[in-house]
Amino acid sequence: MPASVLPDGHPLTEAARAWLAALQRCVRAVDYAAARPLFAPDVQAFGTHAAVVSGRDLLEREQWQHIWPTIREFTFRLAEMRCVGHEEMLGAIVPWDSLGAGPDGTAFPRPGRATIILVLRGGRWVAVHSHFSLAPSAG
Repeated sequence: MPASVLPDGHPLTEAARAWLAALQRCVRAVDYAAARPLFAPDVQAFGTHAAVVSGRDLLEREQWQHIWPTIREFTFRLAEMRCVGHEEMLGAIVPWDSLGAGPDGTAFPRPGRATIILVLRGGRWVAVHSHFSLAPSAG
């Protein structure tokens, strides 16, 4: 089945938005336990902190535990999300924002972007790939 760009309001686009909203809640709450079921046990990922990791446990240890406790107000910019896919696999490309803290505690913006690949397993969407990274600096 060929993948296609999905318009706003499409049920699959809404499924991706719901998944992202659930992950956003987990990041904001630094709730690793609630985030684990959103990801396949065999997820392949990389991010701002982690190189390439295989598996949910390594993703949590090498990426989430280094980033989530150090940021605030993590927010996916869902209105800017782009989604491609079909009934069995979705790709979501979405920018996000968060706040970091400098050594003196001063907050600074941390914009970034994510690519998530979701597959339908056991009747629910789980990520088999995620890529989170900071946005390139302007200038």
